[in-house]
Amino acid sequence: MPELKLPELGENITQGTVTKILVKPGDAIKKGQNILELETDKAVLDVPSNADGVIGDILIKNGAVVKVGQPVFTLTGGTTTPSQATPTGGHVQKEQQNVSPSPLPSNPTTGGESTPGKSPSAKQTTPGGISEMTLPALGENVEKGTVTKILVKVGDTLKKGQNILEIETDKAVLEVPSASEGLIKEILIKAGTVVKIGQPIFKIEGGTAAATSTAPVSKPSSHSEAKAEESKDTSRSFVAKSAPQDDAAKSVSLPIRKDIPAAPSVRLLARELGIDIAQVPGTGKGGRISVDDVKAYCKMLNTSRPSSTVPGSVQVALPNFAKWGNVRREAMSNVRRKTAEHLSNAWTSIPHVTQFDKVDITELEKLRKSISGGNKKISVTPFIIKVVAAALKKFPQFNASVDMTTQEIVFKDYVNIGVAVDTDRGLLVPVLKNVDKMSILQISDELTALAERARLKKTTIEEMQGGCFTISNLGGIGGTCFTPIVNWPEVAILGVSRGSMEQTFTDGVFIPRLMLPLSLSYDHRLIDGADGARFIRWVCEAIQQPFLLDLNK
Repeated sequence: MPELKLPELGENITQGTVTKILVKPGDAIKKGQNILELETDKAVLDVPSNADGVIGDILIKNGAVVKVGQPVFTLTGGTTTPSQATPTGGHVQKEQQNVSPSPLPSNPTTGGESTPGKSPSAKQTTPGGISEMTLPALGENVEKGTVTKILVKVGDTLKKGQNILEIETDKAVLEVPSASEGLIKEILIKAGTVVKIGQPIFKIEGGTAAATSTAPVSKPSSHSEAKAEESKDTSRSFVAKSAPQDDAAKSVSLPIRKDIPAAPSVRLLARELGIDIAQVPGTGKGGRISVDDVKAYCKMLNTSRPSSTVPGSVQVALPNFAKWGNVRREAMSNVRRKTAEHLSNAWTSIPHVTQFDKVDITELEKLRKSISGGNKKISVTPFIIKVVAAALKKFPQFNASVDMTTQEIVFKDYVNIGVAVDTDRGLLVPVLKNVDKMSILQISDELTALAERARLKKTTIEEMQGGCFTISNLGGIGGTCFTPIVNWPEVAILGVSRGSMEQTFTDGVFIPRLMLPLSLSYDHRLIDGADGARFIRWVCEAIQQPFLLDLNK
């Protein structure tokens, strides 16, 4: 029975996705009659018949990826002509109307007419003998999938188009139909196996192989249904048809730059990678952008990013906020950009744990007020810095850094403490050096001077480096607790919230006390939970006995 094959579609086009089959079995067709609607990476094309006859079997389905030269129908009552028909561009999107889909000479190496008897989906040795059935193409940019279910068994007789496998790709779960008829002699795969396109999956006996890419039927899984539907709607919005669009296509309204020479599939890939297609330099004719151009641009961005950018992080493209109202964009300040990079790296590279506790600062507050007078005002922060400096000597694992490149822990014999300062440019962390050798009054003076220089943009690079531990005090603003992010390469940070009067039960009676919430975040690679609890408890007990602190040392 003669087979009608997919003709040449145009320059450098080797395959396309079937969007609509325009005929059915039993239809009489004439040469030049449109039989398929096919979406390529350049346009949506009407594919005409290159022969007269009656449609027998339809060897493809909607959604199938079909290669040039692949059989699409069988014909009765007619024969195919040697020449390849030229697909018409009735559905070419606007930006592609100047692309000529003229036929090219058949070329076996570029997807031309296949050799009779050698279908890529079944390697038939002799008629009626044993052949291998291979996994057909599952979709554009899909190279492999995981077998979730085998729908047939040894001894079953296959029919063309019968579903034989369930395959899970990164986009959906697909039912894979058979591309040939015959008796299953051996199953070469198992459930859970990762199978590549073209890999043998069954051995069959009898019958002859048919189309290589009989369409896998999409069966979205619960976790991939939304993504698959989004991709479907997105691709619809890229195709500008002269015929009326269906309701689903009408409902999609994505911002598309039509003046950019890029195919729908290329645009979709750029969106999935979070890349502005307008920024990608095209290497094709007339500056046309290809999939390889997008991948090369993405690789260039990854290699040119600062080292503090999180390795392996995925930058997801933002939605078009202008759909819901007016928006404006402002460039990040250098401080904000550096903060974003640094904290993203810290958050993803450090396994954080945060320990919470409260400390009674009633007596500390009395002491603070007693030594503050006139122009000399001391906050609670210098007292906490002094206590933490002592705690770092008591618990040396908190005054360390983790070097994963050498699998070593770096312990520091000096005590430098950074203090987060809120400025109009963003968060800055100047560092107080050798605080263990300073008195509380000296710490207070140096902290006040450092904070003032930070707000006046006068801090030096040296003053921003060398920290061993960080303290972030938000008590002046408010809040009961928070989870501070460890300031890499340090391994711990102490957050201080606003103190408040609370009733505490002491010696059988409730007594109002001034309680201060503390939040200790630490690197769990180095610090265990018990160590974190001991550290913050030691700090709390030291703060609760302020008169044991040496104000002058």
